[in-house]
Amino acid sequence: MSFAISLALATLGLVLAAAPARAEAPPIRNGFTLEPSSIAIDEILAGGPPRDGIPALDEPAHVTAEAAPWRDDEYVVGVTAGDRSRAYPLAILVWHELVNDRLGELPLLVSYCPLCGSAIVFDRRVAGQTRRFGVSGLLYRSDLLMFDRETESLWSQIGARAVTGPALATRLTLLRSSMMRWGRWRRLHPETTVLAPRTGHSRPYGRSPYGGYEESTELLFPAPLDRRYHPKTRTLGLRAPDGTTRAYPSVELLRAGGSADERFAGRDVSVRFDSEAGEFETRAPGELEVIESYWFAWAAFHPETSVFVAPPRGGSGGGEEAP
Repeated sequence: MSFAISLALATLGLVLAAAPARAEAPPIRNGFTLEPSSIAIDEILAGGPPRDGIPALDEPAHVTAEAAPWRDDEYVVGVTAGDRSRAYPLAILVWHELVNDRLGELPLLVSYCPLCGSAIVFDRRVAGQTRRFGVSGLLYRSDLLMFDRETESLWSQIGARAVTGPALATRLTLLRSSMMRWGRWRRLHPETTVLAPRTGHSRPYGRSPYGGYEESTELLFPAPLDRRYHPKTRTLGLRAPDGTTRAYPSVELLRAGGSADERFAGRDVSVRFDSEAGEFETRAPGELEVIESYWFAWAAFHPETSVFVAPPRGGSGGGEEAP
């Protein structure tokens, strides 16, 4: 090898050694940039469908209670704002997961994660701006990750906060809602409107794509698992402004005669579970967030939660003290 060639190769080696290393591109899944993130990126999993593969509904059609085609035993998510009430059948939510809607002047987001059994209604206003949300196709601890179309931030449904994007760490405001049978909701709110099945999408409403998932002990996607109860045990969770939480598994309420009346986070609360109807009823101050979900989901997001435990026969009060 000639001296000139040797010198050129040596010079090239020095140049390459001195060149700065190329920065690795941030991880991207379903088209969403995952850094920075407030949650472990390796726990953000693709659920199968792409972004918008599960289509959210935007201000869909509603009908009066008298015109509704739903059976009385159909579960709905009901919400009231002022003198207006509206119901959202799970038969539709299980196929769309999100509904961007308005109830009077209130822009609301109705969310349902079939994997966690969690139905939560939010105010869509963030920092004075009304957001429109879609289904990202991504999951965190088996729970739905939503995204807003204005900033493309990802939001945790149960966590009620943005976990990536420009809105990182911003919280959504929960609105009090109820999951109950359509017949009971209609009797309690005779002037209610209800989501109509003409959504503009062709789906077999009334048939769940998840089969026997609700009865199974198996999860379709990984999440931390607290094995004190069947993973899909219906559970009512309370979350205080300071982050303190308390869980009321339906099985414990039934062992206690169906109800619990106690103080939580310095406030009087009452939680009941009707086993025949499969419905919770909660009386709690408005500043407490109320979330119904499967047990595994509540525990995965709130591992330090206190739990109402039915007292032994002849005793009084829960077996685990409310904070």
